[in-house]
Amino acid sequence: MDDLSALVLNCTLKKSPAESSSELLASQVLQALERHGVTGTVERVVDHDVRFGVSVDEGDGDAWPTLRRAMLDAEILVVVTPIWLGQPSAVCKMVLERLDAELSETDDQGRMLTYGKVAGIGVVGNEDGAHHVTAELCQALNDVGFSLPASASTYWVGEAMHKEDYKDKQPTPEETAGTTRTMAAHLAHLARLLRDAQYPAAE
Repeated sequence: MDDLSALVLNCTLKKSPAESSSELLASQVLQALERHGVTGTVERVVDHDVRFGVSVDEGDGDAWPTLRRAMLDAEILVVVTPIWLGQPSAVCKMVLERLDAELSETDDQGRMLTYGKVAGIGVVGNEDGAHHVTAELCQALNDVGFSLPASASTYWVGEAMHKEDYKDKQPTPEETAGTTRTMAAHLAHLARLLRDAQYPAAE
């Protein structure tokens, strides 16, 4: 069963080694995927010199091509983001902008290179907004060719106007742990189905 790989992009604003609730959730997602024969890595995007832009390579030392190669080599992509002002982080939005380039990257049958790959979403924050952020990412990831299974997201949000962080919750709330397990199982299941039955080329 050790036949799938995943890339988890942590879109925290904090560079390593700063503690990050998004990093905790990202690592938990990867651990859950490992139970289904998926190997992979968590990459904190701000630790890489990713440039703003909408091409596959912005040049001048842009680190996105390396992350993009890891994404294309994997069957599963998970994007994890904190909520800021009810929105995905600026880092997450930059990642989505870079993924926009996939719209024009196709194989010899005219299919986007992301076809047949699946995506999941993780969200953490101290305010309501998880459904809004998830909706934005679902639409964007689907637009650029990824397939999303049922229950393709997991999240935790704290009580409004309080300062409690997900990383400080011990043990992890079972509601979040349960949705993480479900998402991981569905991601692995759909990835295997699509690997063995790729989307047809458009007629």
